Amino acid sequence: MARRFLTIKATAFGLFLLLISGCASMATDRLAGNLSSAMLNQTDPEIVRSGAPAYLLLLDSLIADDDDDPALLFAGARLYSAYGGGLVSDTERRKGLADKALDYASRGLCQSQPDICATMDKPFTEFEPNVLKVGPLDAEGLYVFGTSWAGWIQANLDDWNAIAELPKIEAVLQRVIDLDPAYEAGRAQLYLGVIRTQLPPALGGKPEVGRKHFELAIRYSEGKDLMAKVEFARRYARLLFDQELHDNLLHEVIAANPSVPGLTLSNVIAQRQAREMLNDDYF
Repeated sequence: MARRFLTIKATAFGLFLLLISGCASMATDRLAGNLSSAMLNQTDPEIVRSGAPAYLLLLDSLIADDDDDPALLFAGARLYSAYGGGLVSDTERRKGLADKALDYASRGLCQSQPDICATMDKPFTEFEPNVLKVGPLDAEGLYVFGTSWAGWIQANLDDWNAIAELPKIEAVLQRVIDLDPAYEAGRAQLYLGVIRTQLPPALGGKPEVGRKHFELAIRYSEGKDLMAKVEFARRYARLLFDQELHDNLLHEVIAANPSVPGLTLSNVIAQRQAREMLNDDYF
């Protein structure tokens, strides 16, 4: 009887440890999410510029303690991408931050999609079929992976080998919108709009395809993602020298309320960029 009691007690204690472990994991995931939200909802970019390194170090420590938690890895990738892509001007620093973002994103995704990581450096014909196999449950990982990779290329525009990877990123983000056209309130559409307006029609580009992505990004965000309008003006209107569309979009950005959950920091930066673009005598 005593022996049976000890067995039951040991089993119960084991279950207790599992529950505590699960609660701890959920708590750290929640903390990582809260850190990202605090940064993305900040109205003052300078506060984020000054304070973000402490957030990044904390996330690094959480990931080091639990380096196979996709939620932590994706939070880290998002935060490094947002900080490096929007608030750092030094080229070498941006490259280092983009490296870290892509590392976290690929580690998070490739636990469930190892074939994607195995073919990242392979020809497109070997890579794309693995992307097309990804289902809805891995849409978040695929999106964070694709956007982190896009940020990495943006930080390495001096490397033609990096730029040559754009078709793979395009395939990744296309798969995301195939799974959910409105994913992240149209942010996947926004990234594709930027990618697909790289060349003018005279050089074989298809900017009208990019325009559709920008318009969808604006529609799915209900016009609240101001960066979609800024990039629409920068990538499409300037490419086709459409000053009327360009100026209308930027004036709409400046007149908008930037405070939108999850988009506030991006919107504040978009408004700054809109003012600069209207004053730079491009046309």
